[in-house]
Amino acid sequence: MEFAHGSGCFQYCACGNLIRLCAKTIRRGHYAGCPEGLMIPDRTGRKHASVHGLKFLKEFIANPGDVGSVTPSSKQLAAVVVETARVPQAKVVVEFGPGTGAITQALIPSLRPDATFFAMEINEDFVNLLRKQYPSATFHHDSAENTQKYLKKAGVEYCDAIVSGLPWTFFTEPLQENLLDAALHALRPGGLFATYVYVSSLPLPSSVKFRNKLKARFSHVSMSRIVWRNVPPAIVVCGRK
Repeated sequence: MEFAHGSGCFQYCACGNLIRLCAKTIRRGHYAGCPEGLMIPDRTGRKHASVHGLKFLKEFIANPGDVGSVTPSSKQLAAVVVETARVPQAKVVVEFGPGTGAITQALIPSLRPDATFFAMEINEDFVNLLRKQYPSATFHHDSAENTQKYLKKAGVEYCDAIVSGLPWTFFTEPLQENLLDAALHALRPGGLFATYVYVSSLPLPSSVKFRNKLKARFSHVSMSRIVWRNVPPAIVVCGRK
């Protein structure tokens, strides 16, 4: 959970401490007041900054509208997203907004051997990072609005599943509409679109509007159990075309 204060921007991090975020401390590679927020242990037990976590945080400071969250999704949330979209059974899978690969790292190992997969990411730095980490996968530096163009390039008309880590509540109404329409047009009949929302945002008008947009487009919309092991806790929302 993040909130603003006169002396800076604060968030509760994964280790449970209240931390202060500012551009200066991010450039130094740690949270002010809580170095454990994005730290990982090495073989000796000493902790060092997670490269992906820091990259994610730096991009949030620079482009909050594109990134949308201070911390990447947890492994537990990523697993639920992949499971909900039935990625292991899908022949063609597309990922919207992979960021630093929090969901991608659970998605790629779950793909069937003959699956076609590509991801759409608008942040060039994230694309370069992902291409280095997953050289055999395809990451397009483009808006997810153009997904159908890349499906045609891959030699397919539709995809079976779309997983999304996009920050929907940060987007304008027209952009939300365009992205959801793109997902709907890209999916085959019966295809699944899985994304997530934070539990704390569920009662908010913007979140209610977003879920209503899903219900207006998909034949069936369902919600998963709460994923408590995520900062903040989240629920996966799935629409079936």
